Amino acid sequence: MHPLTLLVVADPSARHLCLLERLPEDIHIVAGNRADIFEPAASEAGVLLNAMGSLETFRAVFRMCPRLRWVHSLTAGVENVLFPELIASPVPLTNSRGVFSRSLAEFVIGAALFFAKDFRRMVGSQQAGVWDCFDVDEIHGKLLGIVGYGDIGGTVAERARAFGMRVAAVRRRPELSRDDPLLDKVFAPAQIRDLLAMADYITLAAPLTPETLGLIGEAEFRAMRPSAVLINIGRGPVVVESVLVRALQEGWIRGAALDVFDTEPLPAGHAFYRLDNVLLSAHCADHTPGWVEAAMELFLENFERFLAGKPLLSLVDKKAGY
Repeated sequence: MHPLTLLVVADPSARHLCLLERLPEDIHIVAGNRADIFEPAASEAGVLLNAMGSLETFRAVFRMCPRLRWVHSLTAGVENVLFPELIASPVPLTNSRGVFSRSLAEFVIGAALFFAKDFRRMVGSQQAGVWDCFDVDEIHGKLLGIVGYGDIGGTVAERARAFGMRVAAVRRRPELSRDDPLLDKVFAPAQIRDLLAMADYITLAAPLTPETLGLIGEAEFRAMRPSAVLINIGRGPVVVESVLVRALQEGWIRGAALDVFDTEPLPAGHAFYRLDNVLLSAHCADHTPGWVEAAMELFLENFERFLAGKPLLSLVDKKAGY
């Protein structure tokens, strides 16, 4: 019997790949960032890991492997991993769901405090040498709306509750959260504007799927309060970006904290760089020390489960897209 072959689509010099040394010695590992590197081993490969490699290479390698039994993505978002052949295949896909939830939830709370306390004004006054005494707001008692109530959304709700916020959420299956002690109310997707009209802060934590593409457009922004703040930690295209720019420029909403965008890196000269009611993170709100290694730890735990025949963690519903 051939030893189990693991193919790893990644820069072979990437630091996080050193954790693969903890796998059993009889595991045959091939790592690279070009499809041709994998040709000699592809016919026997049982596991395929996309460890921050390109989608083009990942897809090409997947097509080479007739005996795959498991595919893992080191990222949490899978919209750039799911391609038709993988969706149609019976091969299970897992991801890094849950690894980045704490840091993203902290970003949400930090963003809410940024606007409530007007930290931008404080920093500007300090830099100008001006003694600027003004009133600030609390987030205690404010309503945080969460669109997309998965692992990240649930972790955001926990942090918000610790600050005394009220929390409501929109999720595809609201019946799963009817008795959730973290939520004051749960809405179905068709009721999203009801939530938006109520919320002081709105967190987008939804995955990018055909259903969520362009989910927040002009009608949704018009439903929001002028004092509302949008916080997007999900995916940029969930929001119609051109409408968001108008909403910020024309004062439909108070502001936005953005970690994700339609185009990344955000092009030079984009309006978001100039707007003083935008808090901008370069899609790095979850880049805490060791964040990639933490994702690798989940893969290694799953690898142990795979070898032992146990159910895999963080299974992706390939047809739902998350």
